[in-house]
Amino acid sequence: MADQLNLHDIQGNVTRAYGRFSFPFARYLFFRIRNPAAGRAFVDAVRKQVTTSARWPEEADKPECTVNIAFTFMGLYWLEVPDRTLQGMPDVFISGMRSRASMLGDRDPTKTADDDPDWDRDWDPIWQGNRKEGKGGAEDVHILVTLNAQPDLGGADPETPEGLARLKQPHPELEAKTAWLKSLTGSGVELIEANGKAGDQPYQAASAVFDDFEGLALPTAREHFGFTDGIGDPVFKGQYPPEKEKTALIGRGKRMGGDWEPLEPGEFILGNPGESQELPPTAMPPEFMQNGTFMAYRKLHENVASFHEVVDAEAAQYAETMGVDLPQAKETILAKMCGRWSDGVPLAVVPGYDDWIALGTKLGWRDDTGAMLKTPLAWEKNLAYIRSPAASDFRYADDMAGFKCPGGAHMRRMNTRDYLDPLNQFGIDPETGKQFENPKATHALNKRRRVLRRGLPYGPPNFEPRDDASEQGVIMMVMGVDLFRQFEFVQQQWIQYGLDFHQGNNTCPMLGRHDHHTRHMIPSDPKSGKPPYMMTRLKTFVECRGGDYFFVPSMIALRMIAMGIVDPT
Repeated sequence: MADQLNLHDIQGNVTRAYGRFSFPFARYLFFRIRNPAAGRAFVDAVRKQVTTSARWPEEADKPECTVNIAFTFMGLYWLEVPDRTLQGMPDVFISGMRSRASMLGDRDPTKTADDDPDWDRDWDPIWQGNRKEGKGGAEDVHILVTLNAQPDLGGADPETPEGLARLKQPHPELEAKTAWLKSLTGSGVELIEANGKAGDQPYQAASAVFDDFEGLALPTAREHFGFTDGIGDPVFKGQYPPEKEKTALIGRGKRMGGDWEPLEPGEFILGNPGESQELPPTAMPPEFMQNGTFMAYRKLHENVASFHEVVDAEAAQYAETMGVDLPQAKETILAKMCGRWSDGVPLAVVPGYDDWIALGTKLGWRDDTGAMLKTPLAWEKNLAYIRSPAASDFRYADDMAGFKCPGGAHMRRMNTRDYLDPLNQFGIDPETGKQFENPKATHALNKRRRVLRRGLPYGPPNFEPRDDASEQGVIMMVMGVDLFRQFEFVQQQWIQYGLDFHQGNNTCPMLGRHDHHTRHMIPSDPKSGKPPYMMTRLKTFVECRGGDYFFVPSMIALRMIAMGIVDPT
């Protein structure tokens, strides 16, 4: 059963990330139900257009614009899903994301709600009233419909200059689908047009960040800080055809022995066995949650000006301390915060600056001086690299001290790989003078914490200068069958706390709150003769601007909801 997923019953955004290069444009539309019957009619109309996980025979068969739908707990309530079914849903989903704000780091955990009653003042208006006491549910978000669109190539070959020149334009079907969704609203279903900082946007827009390559605007894999993102999404059984799975799982699956294996689908899709070889708990009837999943939707604002201000200050001090030039110092600081160099090369594979420059030159996206080439060919070569196993096939058990990739780096926190194997050892082997190695280290303590990452950056689709107050960041949609065990554990224990990484209270240098703890340790191999370096100026670079928890039903469940025939008996 696990290897033969019913892809026609699973929504397409569960098994596919859609991606910055295939579907670089997105709109996220939120709806509120005022009348249950009208809400069910709305769901019935949308479900007929929903994009499933069924495989596209050819790339040319991809839809111009995908459609997917999800529901908050209150949305299911307003659709009159039976109480017995609702009571069987996970407590975390029932509570909603707002109630978890302190634990998630969305408000200062050292303060109570009474100490800081206005803690959500920076959230978008659409989320300020959602699930808020005293609002009586009148401002709750009930339904999310996501649209992801291809570029408008106008029939041109994307490999030609004409096709490349059109990549920055979304396909007209994106606007057509938006208009169609608006036409489905009325007195019974309301489009919530309160998105954005000012609360005046009809939807949350998102897109890949584009850059200029010899006059062509091409989508990049980078977000607004400049980091290459979205590389190591997990691979699970049945997600890909067998021939594609063999390559895709390298570095993105799990290692329980010598080879890479795909994860069990029950970590991400309800009704299938997970890594515990048990079925995730579901509400009655089983068909309602079979082939569905849960999603944390989070709008994450990036304080770009503060980020670069801190990086520049730390780089100047690092350059002086380590005796290197400023460009090397800045690139190194960025890499040691993230766990990857800015072009996607992992520190665990290429820890040295000179070797990193040499690799980019060898593979064709840097010139002989080490500068990034801004040509379409260089863009294609870097893209080919980050899509290849070379960008994901590495481990941490051979670098327990963090000499290559710091233990507190963002990537090590998000996906610990084999780092947490209990047989790993810290320190230097006195016989070899090298770090202790555990070649048999496994992902046993990591494989049940993996999450699927979906979403795109939002804000200006370019790298033009901006400040903290301007609108830019990432729409993060995290999927898994257990929000508490997967998303919330990683967010609380690995991003907002550092004990598992021997970092004490130091939080993630990129995503963590830095109200009270502003440090990030960069270890140094004693053989280098260089001292370790402690970053001490960290600020909170990423701030939540709102969101909620959603249930992503199967196609069968959508039909049950639309017909009003969910029967828990």
